[in-house]
Amino acid sequence: VSLLRDAGFAVPDLEDAATTAAAAAATIPELTEATFACSQSSSSSSSAVGVGVDSENENVPPDRDGIDAEEVFEIIRNIQDPEHPNSLESLGVVRLAHVTVVDLKSSPKDESKGKLSKVDVRFTPTIPHCSMATLIGLCLRVKLLRSLPSRFKVTVRIEPGTHASETAVNRQLDDKERVRAALENEHLRGVVDRCI
Repeated sequence: VSLLRDAGFAVPDLEDAATTAAAAAATIPELTEATFACSQSSSSSSSAVGVGVDSENENVPPDRDGIDAEEVFEIIRNIQDPEHPNSLESLGVVRLAHVTVVDLKSSPKDESKGKLSKVDVRFTPTIPHCSMATLIGLCLRVKLLRSLPSRFKVTVRIEPGTHASETAVNRQLDDKERVRAALENEHLRGVVDRCI
């Protein structure tokens, strides 16, 4: 408790906490069996947490916070370059203008029908024959897949005309099996983890 207080958190005394908890419990209505059964049936039909039930007993998608290009850029801007001690943003490899986000904020039902939100990131290698282009793309893809909700389809590709092997690198980055196989390599996964 003292560590939390020293860090600036407001932590009530135990007597105050017990009083506050009792007051909160008194204001919360008791759950009825019907409410519990309704919650159970809606959660069993959907894997999303927080799915409500409207007056017609149909699933209502929860309010989701939308994700925009600036938020995606914040996720990737500080990824380190594999060869240099600089971030991808400081080297000009990633730019906000090259991040496109289409967030459908769809319900979980739509996700199962293939209506996914999309994130498209284009990056510019530091030189046209950059040997690390595939590794940089892999780092971007892994960071986005780890950071974004599963409703997003992530596409990472080289900015057109900026790399000699852009087609081959883009094909590798789009191949889920190749990405999975690359991440099974312990050394390569270590390099990716250090960069992101």
